[in-house]
Amino acid sequence: MTADALTQIDDRLVDLETKAAFTEDLLDRLNEVLVQQQQQIDRLMLEVTRLNHQAAGAEAGGPRSLRDELPPHY
Repeated sequence: MTADALTQIDDRLVDLETKAAFTEDLLDRLNEVLVQQQQQIDRLMLEVTRLNHQAAGAEAGGPRSLRDELPPHY
C-alpha cells in the first residue's frame, strides 16, 4: 500500500469514529428525553385516574362542596 492509500484509510477511520461518537451521544440524549417523556406520561395517567375517581364520586352523589356550586364570576 502506498502512503496516500494509508492516509486515505486513516482519514476514513477517523471520520467513522467521529460519526460513531456523535451517534452514541445522540442516542444517550434521545434516551434521556424518552425517560423524561415516560415519567411525564406516568404522572399524567395518575392525574387522569385521580380525576376519573373524583368525577365518579361526584356523579355517585358523594359529598359536594358549596364552592363547586358558585358561578365562575365569584
